[in-house]
Amino acid sequence: MKICLVTTFPPSQGGLSEYGLHIAQELQRNSFLSLTILADEMSPFQPELEGFSVQRCWSFNDPASSVRLLRAFRQLKPDVVWFNLLFSTFGRNPLAAFSGLMTPLLARLSGCYTHVTLHHLMDTVDLKDAGIRFPRTYRMAGAFATRMLLLANSVSVLMPGYRKILNDKYGGDNVHVRSHGTLTRRPEFPDFSRRGNPQHRILAFGKWGTYKRLELMIAAFEVLQSRLPQARLVIAGGDHPHAHGYVESVKRTCAGNPNIEFTGYVREEELPDLFQSSSVAVMPYSSSTGSSGVAHLACSYGVPIICADLADFRQMAEGEELAIEFYQPGNSQDLADCLFRFLENPDKQQEMATQNFASALRMTMPNIVQKYLRHFELEQRAEVLRQVTRFRRLPDWVPSKSLMLRLITRNSMGWVHRSALPPPFLNRRNGNGNGNGHLLNGDGDRRRHQPGSGIPVNGDSVSPSGKRRTLRREHVPPAGNAKQADSTEQADKDQALHRPSLHVAYQGEAGYAEGQDGAGVQNVPLPVVKIQAGDRSRRNGKS
Repeated sequence: MKICLVTTFPPSQGGLSEYGLHIAQELQRNSFLSLTILADEMSPFQPELEGFSVQRCWSFNDPASSVRLLRAFRQLKPDVVWFNLLFSTFGRNPLAAFSGLMTPLLARLSGCYTHVTLHHLMDTVDLKDAGIRFPRTYRMAGAFATRMLLLANSVSVLMPGYRKILNDKYGGDNVHVRSHGTLTRRPEFPDFSRRGNPQHRILAFGKWGTYKRLELMIAAFEVLQSRLPQARLVIAGGDHPHAHGYVESVKRTCAGNPNIEFTGYVREEELPDLFQSSSVAVMPYSSSTGSSGVAHLACSYGVPIICADLADFRQMAEGEELAIEFYQPGNSQDLADCLFRFLENPDKQQEMATQNFASALRMTMPNIVQKYLRHFELEQRAEVLRQVTRFRRLPDWVPSKSLMLRLITRNSMGWVHRSALPPPFLNRRNGNGNGNGHLLNGDGDRRRHQPGSGIPVNGDSVSPSGKRRTLRREHVPPAGNAKQADSTEQADKDQALHRPSLHVAYQGEAGYAEGQDGAGVQNVPLPVVKIQAGDRSRRNGKS
């Protein structure tokens, strides 16, 4: 499968660049994919990260970005164009932002399958807090841009409430709910020996200067410091792209307090040490713009969270079962009291840390990206079936009917043989070749085909074909001796027309949140197969 990922991408520090990096890392590890990243241009030039195919073909605040992206799509001819978007991804200039948000629709009209991961909605953003001068005009433009984004083939949002807004207000019927993900492959269990030993480290992490500000956090810490002198405040991260110089100005005001530390920009390899040594992560935000990446990053290392009591954060905590303590927004005294109660309760610290680590295990990036890929594959296969169905309705006297079908589906049908999902190993357990405890009558040996593997039904075995990922029938006698098989063969033929049919089909996931597929079950898309049900008393000699 060929995927074009449209996102900001490091070393650029634009919005969602870190999230785009983690998506790209998971896609790059999949040997069934060909990934090209269509990223934003940087000034000054910096060397690209190794191991990625990156084309920097659009610019922030450039109204011609959509034209340049469409040109790249025509050259690459991808199977899927995946957009990782905020409403401000393409620029703060209204014209540049609006024209950039038209790209998913234009890409679909040009024949590409387009998917949009939308991290926030204009309907829920506090525009005054974000520094927007004409909020009413932006609301109107945002509503129109939202309708254009919904004209993509499919859209993913990170909150169930966002899907409800898009369904109720905009009539979007192609919206899915996905988890944000923990931005790591292997969450780390919390190292309690490093927390509160010898002092509690309170972590504030983010890009500061807009709705993420530090004045409230510093005021609350000064109140807390009089009650817990051993506490230390660690402020990590740099300026928001639209608030240059903010962190440096705050740093000057705190120069006389040795218990406040500024780390500046934190590199990827430094994140484990920063979070594992922190007793709690605080999100002192005045408003929210959707699911928080900082909260999911804290969960990756089992760090408890304290944040402002905002609707988005409440919804995130309930929907993903995160351990979060809330304080009254804008109230520094309430934040100080909340921190004091938490740091004085070791049992609660361990309980919240363990719960966040458990939540992180369910939301690793491999799991999240795998569900995206499964959705892309199902949508493409469904489109092939829709095209075939249209031709079935044509009358038989239409000339060259089969030739016309081959011409129209010449690209789509080939997609079926470019699957992004690895073939399932149905008969694998702990890597040994012993088939005990496997699927029915499976022997677990993947090195060669075993006639006994699969689920025998009516004397025939149905087993997966490793090359084409289809189901085939193999004539294998049922459990019992050969005479029993011969004596029942003719009877089976006579009764074949009277037996009920069992249809096996994959149920789609549209409209359901991630995590509702069943614990521990790997969903693999299967073709529709018709299997004749046999005598229940003779399956493998067991009822």
